[in-house]
Amino acid sequence: MQALFILACSATLVAQTQATLPDAREIARCSIAATERNWRTRIQYSYLERDETRHLSVDGRTQSQDVGISKIVPIDGVPFEVLVEHNGRPPTAEEKAKQNVKADKLKHETPEERVARLRKEKLESSLLTQDVLQAFDYRLLGTEPVNGRPAFVLHAAPRPGYRAESKYGKMIARVEGKIWVDRQDLAWVKVDGEVIQPFTMGLFLARVLRGSHITMEQTRVADGIWLPKQIEVRANAKVLFIKTLMIDRILSYSGYRQIPSVSATSSPAGLSRY
Repeated sequence: MQALFILACSATLVAQTQATLPDAREIARCSIAATERNWRTRIQYSYLERDETRHLSVDGRTQSQDVGISKIVPIDGVPFEVLVEHNGRPPTAEEKAKQNVKADKLKHETPEERVARLRKEKLESSLLTQDVLQAFDYRLLGTEPVNGRPAFVLHAAPRPGYRAESKYGKMIARVEGKIWVDRQDLAWVKVDGEVIQPFTMGLFLARVLRGSHITMEQTRVADGIWLPKQIEVRANAKVLFIKTLMIDRILSYSGYRQIPSVSATSSPAGLSRY
């Protein structure tokens, strides 16, 4: 299905290229759909996630730092974080116990609960895909190589008056930036965006301010399959509308390994192997 989708989109873009430059919105449409399909394959892989959060001073110096390293393993079709290390130390007995409770909850999910969860995830994914396509006006800037592979370069600007439907769509609709799309696989290679309208998120009413920066890079893990390599959010935020913070959060992903969907990876007892 992935190969057929790429062939269909490629044929459309080639036909457009013969007459004029490819249409930016068509490139965006194909790349958004390809990226969504790629991300769905995450449940077929185990990988490492390094989650680093830095609190910065106004001049950019690190005041505090928190680093967690987890192995992501699929449990009953859900990517599950197994903490490997926290600030240079192995997980405590309490942290391991919490992981086992969460894993056990997934294992004992009823068929009805699973259907409801999957329906909710599918709806949110569908709404987000719609938002990413419709919330922006796309413009083709040209092509350039990224890591030796040719890529389309799109500029994405928020469309005035668009009202996003998904939870994350309401945030990304406040961002302007560029997207690099691999010409062969039509997947996102990298994204570079800046918040141009503040938005509120979280239970503590943290307001993300203008000028906050978001970048994402992806890596090709198999033919036509691209998955995240690094996501960085450097945010200027105002908590409770009073205290201004500078926070740099970097999520790094490595060691992608495709694994069979066997029961061993869906057992909480199996977490001790990691």
